[in-house]
Amino acid sequence: MATNSERWIRRYHPAPDASTRLVCFPHAGGSATFYHPVSRALSPEIDVVAVQYPGRQERRTEPLVDSVEKLADLIVPELEPWLDRPLTFFGHSMGASLAYEVALRLEDKGTTLLGLFASGRRAPSRWRDERVHQSDDEGLLTELRSLSGTDPAVLGDEDVLRMILPAVRSDYRAAETYHPQTGPRVGCPVVVLIGNDDPKVSEDEARSWAEHTTEDTTFRFFDGGHFYLNSQAPQVLREIRQFVAERGAMAAK
Repeated sequence: MATNSERWIRRYHPAPDASTRLVCFPHAGGSATFYHPVSRALSPEIDVVAVQYPGRQERRTEPLVDSVEKLADLIVPELEPWLDRPLTFFGHSMGASLAYEVALRLEDKGTTLLGLFASGRRAPSRWRDERVHQSDDEGLLTELRSLSGTDPAVLGDEDVLRMILPAVRSDYRAAETYHPQTGPRVGCPVVVLIGNDDPKVSEDEARSWAEHTTEDTTFRFFDGGHFYLNSQAPQVLREIRQFVAERGAMAAK
């Protein structure tokens, strides 16, 4: 793979014989390592890669990108070396919006996905006037604590917090200012996954994803909040396996 692509794409458990590939997009403030367990669980059946955004972990010295659309523009060329087999996207929270935007751009270039998993995120057409990114550091930390998606040890380490908060704030700005004026549709099925107690997305906001695809939309509801997928990992993995197996078989005919 190209050197520049290696900056953006993490492949923890290579599965060269897999017939399909899953591309994972992290949540706001998240990193590619969030999907290491997914890669371990699905390999070698599915080749799993995860996107690493600038400004975190080994990319922490690189300039931050505070726009979903700009991130999508940057990611598309980095995925070109990975288009050698059918792709499915999985994005959680901000990652779902980003996955959708990348999917649209790939379709413009002639690549249609097997499917798009939109987890813990309202549809692009549903707007909320959220301004967490304008909060002071303590306000940002309060938000992270309330969603229970960040390791408590990290929240209690001031040195680590100083390193991650700029990326968290930048990502929140990207997610909260993402407001597409139109509702283009992807040409692949969309599977929407949400927690029943997620304060970031209502059932009505989730169901509006049906307006953003020309194909089927499936909805799955799980016990839990915004990071329901941490406690519901076996069920989520089962959904991915079943979907990829069915759609992959259809694409192979």
